[in-house]
Amino acid sequence: MGILNVTPDSFSDGGRFLDPDVAIAHGRSLAAQGADLLDVGGESTRPGADRVAPRIEQQRVLPVVEVLASEGLFVSIDTMNAATARAAVAAGARLVNDVSGGLADAEMLAAVAESDAEIALGHWRGPSSEMYARADYDDVVAEVLGELAERVDAAEAAGIPRSRIVVDPGIGFGKRGDQNWQVLRALPRLAGLGCRVLVGTSRKRFLADVLGADADLPRRDLATAVTSVLAERAGAWAVRVHDVPTTRDALAVARAWEA
Repeated sequence: MGILNVTPDSFSDGGRFLDPDVAIAHGRSLAAQGADLLDVGGESTRPGADRVAPRIEQQRVLPVVEVLASEGLFVSIDTMNAATARAAVAAGARLVNDVSGGLADAEMLAAVAESDAEIALGHWRGPSSEMYARADYDDVVAEVLGELAERVDAAEAAGIPRSRIVVDPGIGFGKRGDQNWQVLRALPRLAGLGCRVLVGTSRKRFLADVLGADADLPRRDLATAVTSVLAERAGAWAVRVHDVPTTRDALAVARAWEA
């Protein structure tokens, strides 16, 4: 899954693809580099970020979604707003990637249920403006698994069959340092929920904690590629990355090794 941030303030590439034409060109480039899905988002979820009005979010993403989907590319919409999800699906998006797991907008699950779109439910404990305020766990793995299972149950109750549900452990969302590594080591248990698993580690702070504060983007991308390979081996259906070629190369080498 290639990341396409149509935002001015995303933590890694904010502002680079805010212009729709530039964003569309980047989406085509990600696909050419080997991205199977293009995740288009118009609201930053970096730590400390404030919410964006759905109207602004839609102005950013809908032109991009419509063009890329019309070219036959698999587009997902990265949003916590039901209105944006509806509009993006109407424009051709096939998956709604909601990092809040449907908690930020009470209408989200119903909005997806009334369509034929899939949904990725992220583990979430509150908005980005207070990202780490609830990062207290007695058993981070058990609590993340339990809370995601509740979101899967809520989605099914809303009318979304499990075959259309993806779960995401929310690496970096409401989790500090080693909590992320504990959750990643438990990915095989997450697959036990009976849903496909999406993992997003790309360029996140916990990788820099391992590499050192001076780690530049190429080093973070290499670390991302390593975690992507490990995630695939642990059963992940997709990995969400900024730099597609590095992760593609790592996956190709791992598969050759196994073959």
